[in-house]
Amino acid sequence: MTSTAAIATAQPNNQPVPNRSDSQPSTNGRLLHQGWPGLIEAYRRYLPVTDSTPVVTLHEGNTPLIPVPAVSDRIGKGVKVFVKYDGLNPTGSFKDRGMTMAVTKAKEEGAEAVICASTGNTSAAAAAFAKRGRMKAFVVIPDGYVAMGKLAQALMYGAEVLAIKGNFDRALAMVREISDKYPVKLVNSVNPYRLQGQKTGAFEVVDALGDAPDWLCIPVGNAGNITAYWMGFCEYHQEGRCGKLPRMMGFQAAGSAPMVAGHPIENPETIATAIRIGNPASYDKAIAVREASQGAFNSVTDEEILDAYKILAGEEGVFCEPASAASVAGLLKVKDEVPANAKIVCVLTGNGLKDPQTAIDSSSNANYHQGLEADLETVAKVMGF
Repeated sequence: MTSTAAIATAQPNNQPVPNRSDSQPSTNGRLLHQGWPGLIEAYRRYLPVTDSTPVVTLHEGNTPLIPVPAVSDRIGKGVKVFVKYDGLNPTGSFKDRGMTMAVTKAKEEGAEAVICASTGNTSAAAAAFAKRGRMKAFVVIPDGYVAMGKLAQALMYGAEVLAIKGNFDRALAMVREISDKYPVKLVNSVNPYRLQGQKTGAFEVVDALGDAPDWLCIPVGNAGNITAYWMGFCEYHQEGRCGKLPRMMGFQAAGSAPMVAGHPIENPETIATAIRIGNPASYDKAIAVREASQGAFNSVTDEEILDAYKILAGEEGVFCEPASAASVAGLLKVKDEVPANAKIVCVLTGNGLKDPQTAIDSSSNANYHQGLEADLETVAKVMGF
């Protein structure tokens, strides 16, 4: 088992962290917007980089923490729920946080190509950052199990897309072997630099709230992100930037829940394709996080995921991909366990536009009026006037 001390280890280089709230006034008294420099520059002293590291960035990070009263009201007890909407990263998912670090370090080491296995989001991020770093990207995906929005991204970013007759776990095994035998750098979350970048999500949560939340609810697929968030909270806590550590609550799809079952799932199945992973690469680390944080792993059905997905979009205007909604679905499932007056953050890992087909399929046909005559009376009548 991986020790929690190892998980929380930082590699600072003692560079100051810019304060995002600080802006310099111009001569006319108005604030001059300085812009967000990307994760590596913003949190440089917490990351394993030097002044000579060739930073590859799309100015990722700085995603909003949004209150969601429709979710809070369903729990009651004075609980306040926020969502960390990482679907507003440059390629539309949290994977950009880890990929800026992984590709930056690959470039620093002289690599000319990167490779990853992916259910979609990793392939999009790897392809985009590789292109940004003037490197070649190879992505191996399970054929037929990647949402079209994600596949479109990888293709447009110029990646070589290799769709195999097998699931994600087989794809990951293949790319690990390929990276051992050929001159190509692996950028899946088994690459430690990925987790270094992803831990910055925890920094941003604390920066926004002023402290760590009581609970951090997060979807779990390959289990790297829950591990990374815990690293970030631990590092901030060690510096006194937050006064407590959260319970880490991980949620998996019921048909793909190895963390809950306690063993790999040979044929994982779920509508939430981003977490359709039966043998998580960071399994041991995630178990250590659960124990250290006194957290838990639970499963949610596809129906529960889609219900939360619709609540977020239909009541809060926050459109996430189905896998992201597992965090909110899970919170609602265990709401009776939530302490009164708790502050809870649910991580939304990806944008809803990643998987438009699921959105269309799960929407009410009553809201979609087709074939209308193009005249005012007809349209106004449908509008209820």
